[in-house]
Amino acid sequence: MWYGLYNVLLILAFPLILCALLLKKRCRSGLLQRIGWVVPRGWDSQQDVLWIHAVSLGEVSAIVPFVTTLHHRYPAVKIIVSTVTETGREAVRQRLTGIATHCFLPLDYPWIVNRFITSLNPIGFLVVETELWPNLLRELARRGVPSVILNGRLSSRSFLRYRWIRPFMRQVLSTVSLGLLQSVRDEQRFLKLGASPDRMRHTGNMKFDLTMNGIYSSRTPIHRSTFGLSEDERLLIAGSTHPVEEEILLESYRAVSRAFPNAVLVLAPRHIERSDALAETIRAFGFPVVRRSRLPETGHQKTVGPRVIILDTQGELAHAYGSAYMAFVGGTLVPVGGHNLLEPAAWGKPVYFGPHTDHCQEIADLLVESGGGIRVNNGQGLTETLMKGMQSQDWVSQIGLRARKVIDDNQGVVERNVSMVEQVVNFIEPCPLEGKRRGHS
Repeated sequence: MWYGLYNVLLILAFPLILCALLLKKRCRSGLLQRIGWVVPRGWDSQQDVLWIHAVSLGEVSAIVPFVTTLHHRYPAVKIIVSTVTETGREAVRQRLTGIATHCFLPLDYPWIVNRFITSLNPIGFLVVETELWPNLLRELARRGVPSVILNGRLSSRSFLRYRWIRPFMRQVLSTVSLGLLQSVRDEQRFLKLGASPDRMRHTGNMKFDLTMNGIYSSRTPIHRSTFGLSEDERLLIAGSTHPVEEEILLESYRAVSRAFPNAVLVLAPRHIERSDALAETIRAFGFPVVRRSRLPETGHQKTVGPRVIILDTQGELAHAYGSAYMAFVGGTLVPVGGHNLLEPAAWGKPVYFGPHTDHCQEIADLLVESGGGIRVNNGQGLTETLMKGMQSQDWVSQIGLRARKVIDDNQGVVERNVSMVEQVVNFIEPCPLEGKRRGHS
């Protein structure tokens, strides 16, 4: 009954879905793939295929160490990473070149997912965080292809929505072979939705392992000179910011820059297509605006004194944090749920964030408990904390060291997840000595 109702609603919604894909510029790419007209091809028909789905940039970034580890362990396996967004595709191309091939996720209509699965013929399907597509998962289960939730989590909002359709969610989760979840809270939520306790495991958050495999250690931070900073200027970076939140940040920066004119603010909007509107907001606060994309390679520019730099380029935020004096992570002063708190921590920077951290609650709690992160309740609290940091570099350094220790103490999730996936996916690769195929369990 539930699947029938779901598919009827999908069919009725198809004209709206198609219009949305056509109207949104970032969704037009790969349209023929999304509707199943074109399916991924182009590899040896005898080659085993592992299909991993990561919706966008954040999810792709989180799985880079995992995919890299699998590739080194099973080089004969073809890894396909699907995304929903264009930024996700670019992340696959930039960070997994030579390791994985990209495709767009097909719409969850039975005839479309059937065509996709037939084309890929995967030995396993891994879905990152929480992208539970009922028809896709059911068809994979029908064909005996194991499905794994990788780095799984359930936000409070998603959990409340899913509880309204708990009988349906129980059916959907019954098609999942294994759930590798970020926290005990996530595990409990999946169990409350009807998942089998035998299949759910709390293994930790793979984002802790982003510092392994050279993700940060082999890449230098964006140098201060790139932002056109003088020697005595200090860079305050606010990453993944949202509307309203940015006004709070600018108000705090106004107070800080009056007391410390050597403070320079970088705002990295979560959606860079908002950069023009953000520039207008910054000007309304009376600050000069510098666009990162318009700075020359040397970073030299004529603007001096308090100013706001908009980081309007793709894929630079994680490395920009390396040159920060202090860092704020957005989506936390407004009820979004928070973004990646570990990116600045990986560089040993103090991490500031607001009260809305539902999407990263466990990490936020670990940072606060360790003294490596500071939660502020509002703009006034942020201003006071930034002021304190500007007054004491030793204090800032100590917080940064504690933030980095949180990451060091919680690594190893990737290896745990690889071992668990190996228990349900039958990886087969050529035997180099005998030329035969052998299985790994």
